[in-house]
Amino acid sequence: MIESRAPVSGGRQFNHMAKQLFGTDGIRGIPGEYPLDDATLDRTGRALGEYLRSQGGAHGDRPRVLIGRDTRESGPHIAGRIAGGLGAAGAQPVSAGVLTTPGVAWLVNREGFAAGVVISASHNPYHDNGVKLVSSSGMKFPDAVEAQLEKSILSASGPAAAPGTMHLNGDEKLHEDYLGGLREAAIAGAKFAGMKIVLDCANGAASKLAPRLFRSLGADVVAINDAPDGRNINAGCGSLYPEAMQKRVVQTGATLGVAFDGDADRAIFSSASGKLVDGDGVLLVAGRYLQSARKLKGTVLVGTTMANLGLERALEKSGLKLARTNVGDRYVLEEMRRIGANLGGEQSGHVLFLDDATTGD
Repeated sequence: MIESRAPVSGGRQFNHMAKQLFGTDGIRGIPGEYPLDDATLDRTGRALGEYLRSQGGAHGDRPRVLIGRDTRESGPHIAGRIAGGLGAAGAQPVSAGVLTTPGVAWLVNREGFAAGVVISASHNPYHDNGVKLVSSSGMKFPDAVEAQLEKSILSASGPAAAPGTMHLNGDEKLHEDYLGGLREAAIAGAKFAGMKIVLDCANGAASKLAPRLFRSLGADVVAINDAPDGRNINAGCGSLYPEAMQKRVVQTGATLGVAFDGDADRAIFSSASGKLVDGDGVLLVAGRYLQSARKLKGTVLVGTTMANLGLERALEKSGLKLARTNVGDRYVLEEMRRIGANLGGEQSGHVLFLDDATTGD
């Protein structure tokens, strides 16, 4: 069965296999209810482990799978059930504890994991959660692989012997490795000393990492919504509710503000005057910078059907073009890879710098 998507101007029409479990951003639902009930989570872990073992290759008989989660109260249980399923299939689960989605993707790609699992529902409220699977490349698995995994999960005859919940201890060294990678990605010569930055961490996965990162670079950090309690993730804060961040920027005389979402793969900014700068604004500024530094591949940036027409016109003044695709960072990424672009993103704050990372960071 083929799910048909309408063509988009300046971009490409995508056709994706319709799937029952996997949406554009993994498996989403309410913890305890299908598809996030224990039996389905067990089978998801088993299916991933069995698939990875069937691939053999460099990852050997006990492929390592990195598991990271955001701060939702349901995260540890879901991670434990996925880990139990992986272990029952002969894979080796490794916990990163609370870590951002891009952090998991970066570590999987750089540190030789066979795959990654992110337990998060991104910008949704705490009572939702989800399971995102990441391939060894640091990108989402192709549709065909997700369809294969889904078939394996759904075709299990009767309830599988429950492997139970595996207790996981997060490896803090993984956080240090990831933060080191982010520091290395900073523009050479960039000076953060004396720069005041307001960080709205959405009470999510960036709550500890983001302030540590920018303080280590020399910035004067004002962190807000950085005290997660399992239920306050995205609650009137973060990239969907940036007003408090904008207000604090003006109150403290900060140079800029950044509001992340729960898993920190999107960011919305504020200027010193409190003006909101969304993903379209970031694409324009970043596109012009990369062009001036001769680091932009080609002359085309990738956006979505939601991108403002003003962005397209502003890019044209710099000799740049915007290719549009369907809403969803996976579609932006697919188009970027297809045409060889290294900059793309969404108005919502997902911005992809493919030279540095495989997902919005």
